[in-house]
Amino acid sequence: MSDPAAPVRKIIHVDMDAFYASVEQRDDPALRGLPVAVGGGHRGVVAAASYEARKFGVRSAMPSVTARRRCPDLVFVKPRFDAYKAVSRQIRDIFADYTDLIEPLSLDEAYLDVTEDRHGLGSARAIAEQIRARIRSETGLTASAGVSYCKFVAKLASDQNKPDGLCVITPAQAARYIASLPVSRFHGVGPRTAEKLQRMGVHTGADLAALSLAELEGRFGSSGHWYFRISRGIDDRPVRANREAKSVSAERTFDSDLHDRAALLEQLERVAGLAWTRIERAQALGRTVTLKIKFSDFRSITRSRSFVVPIEDEAGFAAVGRSLLEAELPVPLGVRLLGLGIASLTPSNKSLPIQLGLAI
Repeated sequence: MSDPAAPVRKIIHVDMDAFYASVEQRDDPALRGLPVAVGGGHRGVVAAASYEARKFGVRSAMPSVTARRRCPDLVFVKPRFDAYKAVSRQIRDIFADYTDLIEPLSLDEAYLDVTEDRHGLGSARAIAEQIRARIRSETGLTASAGVSYCKFVAKLASDQNKPDGLCVITPAQAARYIASLPVSRFHGVGPRTAEKLQRMGVHTGADLAALSLAELEGRFGSSGHWYFRISRGIDDRPVRANREAKSVSAERTFDSDLHDRAALLEQLERVAGLAWTRIERAQALGRTVTLKIKFSDFRSITRSRSFVVPIEDEAGFAAVGRSLLEAELPVPLGVRLLGLGIASLTPSNKSLPIQLGLAI
């Protein structure tokens, strides 16, 4: 799979179970056992759903109206991100007892490289079991974990026995395991790609592995190389501690559709302010501003503009957002959501002069 002379890495992917909803059920005993959705509101979306809600088909990113239709008894609670971040820090501290090589993917999941057995527990399985036990003991929450020799297989494994499960896939088991899974479960294969593969008669990892590199690159371009490798269990990506964010953004869903220019620009200013707060917290600046608009029919568009140098103040960031929005006005349908973000990030350096730069 990889260089046979290289030492086998021991990678754990830890994924908290229904994290936001589980924190809410932990902190409010009245919610335990009930179908719970975090987020919602009249025009909002589900940020997270408890396992009781998932039995009805409620999923994250689902419009709250759809979620309520699927589960009439669904209990919506407002998100408390400060509480989720506090628990996430607790969990991160537990990870740090076992390794310095921690790559967070979000508040509720991370990769750990435990090739070095810091506490002499004897195996990555034992380390994962101890981490899960400590998470339960110290936070009152459950986590699932996948253990393998690479990040791709470890992430697949963490989803295998959810919730509150552990799955270990050794190098000898990997080929058969990958071959048995639907390609829709593969990290990096989105819904549209999965549909395209299925139209090609590719439904499982075994089907994907039967295709040549030339076939995959011919149909999927540079992504074809990734599909070729993962179908064979090849993933040499290291666990990257202190991974830098690729983009920072914020968005807002409105209680009623917006059509009026003034109202849209006013709401964009609020979204820009929220996004800039997150940008400052990330201590990074960016060169590419992206506007997201979701219409009343749930169709979304994005518009971007890039600059030679980073945008270093909120006023400049908001001005680019306004320009992108103005170019789309008047809108053909009501707007239910606006988002604004920044990408092509670099570490901020406040000693540099503030300038907007030239578009490219």
